[in-house]
Amino acid sequence: MPYYIQRGNIPPKRHTQFKKTDGSLYSEQLFSTEGFSDDYSLLYHYHPPTQIIQTDTPIDVTPVIAEEKMLKHRCFETFQVQPESDFLTSRNPLLVNRDCSITVAAPEKSMDNYFYKNADADELLFIHEGNGILHSQYGDLYFRYGDYIIIPRGTIYQISFQSSNNRLFIVESFSPIRFPKKYVSKNGQLLEHSPYTERDLKVPEFKEPVDITGDFLIQTKKQGILYGIHYAHHPFDVVGWDGYCYPYILSIHDFEPITGRVHQPPPVHLTFEANSFVVCSFVPRLYDYHPLAIPAPYNHSNIDSDEVLYYVDGDFMSRKNVTKGMITLHPAGIPHGPHQGTVEKSIGKKETHELAVMVDTFHPLQLTQTALNIENKGYVMSWAE
Repeated sequence: MPYYIQRGNIPPKRHTQFKKTDGSLYSEQLFSTEGFSDDYSLLYHYHPPTQIIQTDTPIDVTPVIAEEKMLKHRCFETFQVQPESDFLTSRNPLLVNRDCSITVAAPEKSMDNYFYKNADADELLFIHEGNGILHSQYGDLYFRYGDYIIIPRGTIYQISFQSSNNRLFIVESFSPIRFPKKYVSKNGQLLEHSPYTERDLKVPEFKEPVDITGDFLIQTKKQGILYGIHYAHHPFDVVGWDGYCYPYILSIHDFEPITGRVHQPPPVHLTFEANSFVVCSFVPRLYDYHPLAIPAPYNHSNIDSDEVLYYVDGDFMSRKNVTKGMITLHPAGIPHGPHQGTVEKSIGKKETHELAVMVDTFHPLQLTQTALNIENKGYVMSWAE
């Protein structure tokens, strides 16, 4: 998780009296992960964050599984998913399992009339197109193309988009999204061999508290059900906070690639990890520099994981007919590798300008009907071309 931050006004010691100018108490809130056994932050509100005044009829948003089991290579053209005005209704789950949900979204408008909380999962929002501001109890995060926004579960947020053309690749994780263990010291610092450091992280810009009474709708997702919960006070009435648990941004453009004399395996691209999946970043980099190196990846059998690759931009030397926003799924159990002719074509090349996000899951993924609707059905035979 990120490093310790302190913002705004907080008392000198936790769980002690912290008074407003009129003598009444600010309301302390512990925001923690994995119960009380891991990272947390303490937030101080003008009003208790518990004052519910109304609840709406719950809505079932559980992804509908269309294909539970399969063993063939798949391809999905995600830019065929049509934009929708609302952020929540624009989210289309494609691939899901018990550990994560992989979703694409094309929202056209900002979240002006409600706030959102995912009570089930940490969220990774990758910004493929668009820019804007993510508002939360912790402050504002300004995002743009190429940003990974990491949002701890339970965070209340609201997004203001600064354009109508927005494309997001979203991973919901039912375990905490963390820095890879191999990059972190025993004291929590990102180590010298890490492909990014704390300097590359953007943390929330603290804002003045919003002390307003009214009717504030927080759309809250829990176990596949969306609950509309109305509160009496604005959720961003925080006068100060400190801790290690908060949303932050890492740009894929700040990920420093690791290269070698011969082709390096996918773990060198590791960016984040959860309990049963990892996220990797493929970025512009120099190719292998052994005199007989083959820059294209070798054929491989990912026996223990399903491999999902989301193509963002650039040229991909190992694939033909790549389109922007395309997702390929190479399931565990059968080998995959470069397309016909791409191995020979890669020899002698000095660099690549590809940009992609990879998710490797260690339990099989299931397909939704939306995924089937945008599938390139000829992809499975594309190695024979």
